[in-house]
Amino acid sequence: MTEKSALVQDYMSRRVISFDVRDDVADIAATLIENRILGAPVLDGKKVVGFVSEQDCIKEMLNTAFHCELTATAADVMHPEVLTVDPQMDISDLAQQLTKNKPKMYPVVGEGKLLGVITRSDILRALVDQSANCHHLTTKATAVV
Repeated sequence: MTEKSALVQDYMSRRVISFDVRDDVADIAATLIENRILGAPVLDGKKVVGFVSEQDCIKEMLNTAFHCELTATAADVMHPEVLTVDPQMDISDLAQQLTKNKPKMYPVVGEGKLLGVITRSDILRALVDQSANCHHLTTKATAVV
């Protein structure tokens, strides 16, 4: 009996926060904080053209903090080399990719459109689910109170 493989689309989040290339860095930073996320894809229309992180915002805001003139946009601070994944990609292949590349979040793109995002936590959850299908896992965690 063969197990059905888990796909990115089965574990990705469809609730995606993204930014436009023209969005202001201060607004981006506020959105990241409000939603407790580390970063998000940057779009030009519907196409993913970059990724902006908290670290990118910190750098820019620190550079301009003494001048009180924050005018940078997502296009100015984003990383244009974005590693995206296909929704039909096998989770185990993506997990293998994580051993070489270190992004914490991957935009999921299908037919040129942003469909969702998948994080390291989502990938780990998928691997645990797959392992649970093979073994009867019992988790024994203790909480420090």
